[in-house]
Amino acid sequence: MSKTINIKLSIMMFLEFFIWGCWFVTMGTFLSQAFSASGGEISLAYETQSWGAIIAPFIIGLIADRYFDAEKILAVIHIVGGGLLFMCSIALGFDAFYPYILIYMILYMPTLALVNSIAFRQMKDPSKEFPKIRVWGTIGWIVAGLVISYGVGWEAMQTLEYTFYLAAVVSAALGVFSFTLPKTPPKAKNESPSLREILGLDALQLLRDTRYLVFFLSSILICIPLAFYYQDANLFLNELGMANAAGVMTLGQISEALFILLLPIFLNKYGIKKTLIIGMLAWSLRYVLFAFGDTGSNIWMLIFGIVLHGICYDFFFVSGQIYTDYKAGEKYKSAAQGLIALATYGIGMLIGFRLAGIITDQYAIESGHDWTQIWTFPAIFAAVVLVIFIVTFKNEKIEVEK
Repeated sequence: MSKTINIKLSIMMFLEFFIWGCWFVTMGTFLSQAFSASGGEISLAYETQSWGAIIAPFIIGLIADRYFDAEKILAVIHIVGGGLLFMCSIALGFDAFYPYILIYMILYMPTLALVNSIAFRQMKDPSKEFPKIRVWGTIGWIVAGLVISYGVGWEAMQTLEYTFYLAAVVSAALGVFSFTLPKTPPKAKNESPSLREILGLDALQLLRDTRYLVFFLSSILICIPLAFYYQDANLFLNELGMANAAGVMTLGQISEALFILLLPIFLNKYGIKKTLIIGMLAWSLRYVLFAFGDTGSNIWMLIFGIVLHGICYDFFFVSGQIYTDYKAGEKYKSAAQGLIALATYGIGMLIGFRLAGIITDQYAIESGHDWTQIWTFPAIFAAVVLVIFIVTFKNEKIEVEK
């Protein structure tokens, strides 16, 4: 891969995740401040991610893989997406805001697969080359949080509508830039896909393996408490009065980038079961820390809970993707990854966002929310899933590249 292509792909990844990081973390806080949105309304807004994940295979399988160059689809989606994000920035109420963010996420979620596809098609050795490109996505998310909190101060000034405006401008810029990306024509141009292929249902045969079935069901269940973090964490920190909450939350992405370096070593030494256990344990511990932390003497609990994101995400989700790749074999690799993404980011988190909305509303009080009660639920739920997993999952040793 040439240096020019490497730079272009890195810019693509940076902008892709900068856009998402601009508004997603602070959306719950924005809706609460700008529209006095209830927990149920906030959950509806975050559920758009899950609907996007559920619909994404149809867009990728029916359109991107068959009819148009991936970089051109990416360009059009981000240009249209820029317009939708701009409409979000000027919406005058939740009812006006919701349709725009729903359509936007239905379009945006497939771009996560598109940027990966564009990158992989330019690489001779993806296992070595892709991480160096993908890390720019994490950097983009981190920079977005730092800009919002420490750069322009929109979070402190309660003018978070500008986050959507910034994301709109950058989205349009990425759309134009995408036309300069390497040509990535469809691979299956003359084939008619079956519904099973589009949804990755051929990979369902993996569920005949008892070990993988336990992992698969555990993945769906652990995404239910995961949704609480994405939906409520920034609102929670702002209600507690933490300064520059979005900026502080970027410690989670920094942690993610660091812990992913330790993951292959840990997998090779201890196996998949202990790795997944540590990931699930970290989720439960994080919520306990949130339940009892504050911005006074116990602020360390909040910071530690945020930093745990690296273990939460890498040791469960990334290791789970590696485990899925290992179990699928060559024939069903893509289908298996699509199926686990549909189950977790689609079904699991859809349930989680809905529950988070109900519970957040249940513990709404005059001064905001009773966060100790709210965080107790996902802490216990994650702990129960952990215990079930420990009892039912039999360990496997898998070999991964260090």
